[in-house]
Amino acid sequence: MSDQKSDGPLDLGQLRTFLAVYRAGSLTAGARLAGLAQPTATAQLRALEHALGRRLFARLPRGVAPTAVADELAARLAGPMDALESIAAGSGAAAPEPPVHLGGPAEALALLVLPVLAPLLGDEVRLRVVAGLADDLLAGLRDGVHDLVLSSVRPRGRSILATPLTDEEFVLVSAPARAVDADPELLAAQPLIAYAEDLPILRRYWRHVFGVRLNADPALVVPDLRAVAAAVAAGAGISVLPRYLCAPALADGTLVALVEPDDPPINTVYLARRTGPAHPHVDRVHDVLLRAARSW
Repeated sequence: MSDQKSDGPLDLGQLRTFLAVYRAGSLTAGARLAGLAQPTATAQLRALEHALGRRLFARLPRGVAPTAVADELAARLAGPMDALESIAAGSGAAAPEPPVHLGGPAEALALLVLPVLAPLLGDEVRLRVVAGLADDLLAGLRDGVHDLVLSSVRPRGRSILATPLTDEEFVLVSAPARAVDADPELLAAQPLIAYAEDLPILRRYWRHVFGVRLNADPALVVPDLRAVAAAVAAGAGISVLPRYLCAPALADGTLVALVEPDDPPINTVYLARRTGPAHPHVDRVHDVLLRAARSW
C-alpha cells in the first residue's frame, strides 16, 4: 500500500466495513454484517478507496469482485481485525464464530453432506442449512446469504470459486414387479415418476442413453427425489435417480436397474464459495466436504 494517497492513518471503521464486504461478496450482505445501512457502507468504501488511491472492488451485476489490492489488504487485515472483534466482544474472550450457511439439493444434503459434517458440531461449528435450486442458491451465495453451496450448475463469474466435488451417476430404476425390457418405447409407456413437470432427468437419460427424445407426460410429480424413490419402490412407476440415493435399495432388491449402459449420464456437483478469505469455520466445512467426497 505504498501508493496510499492519505498521509494520515486509515479509518478503522472503513477497514472493518471493507473486510465485511470482502468476505460477504456483496455490498448488501457486507453492510448487514457490519451493522450499517448500505449507503453508509458504500460511502465508507469510497472514502477508503480515495484514501488508498486504489480501487478495491469491481461492481458486478450481482455482488462485487475484489481487486488484487483488495486481496492484499484483506490478507493483512483478517487476523488483526478478528482479534480486535474478539477483544471488543468482552474481556478478550474469543467471540464465537458465526454459523456456516450452507445450501444445496435436499437429497444430497440429507444423505451425503450432513452425516460427514455431524462431528464438527461437537467442535464449536454451527451450521445453517437450506435446500433449494442451484440458480437460486448461487444467487444467494453471490449476495452473501450463503457461505457454501453444492451446485450441479457450474458457477460463472469472478466472485465465485467452484471446486468439482463429485459426479452423480444416474440410474433408470423400477420395482422388481415393474421391470420391462430395455426398449425406449416400452419404457416410455410405463408410468413416469418425476420431480418436475418437464421430466428433466428422464429426458436427459433418454437422450444420452437411447439417443431419442422422450415424449411423455409424468404420472406423478413430487419435488423430492427421496419421495420419487419411495413411489418407484412402491410400484407406482419408473424413474431415473442418482445412484447414491438408490444404491441401498438396489443392493437389497427393493429397486432394480432397468438398463446398465457403458456410459451412464452423470452430473458434476460443485462446491462453490466466494473468492477471498473466509471465516475459519467456513474453511473447515469446505475442507471436510472435499475430503469426504473422495469416497462418495
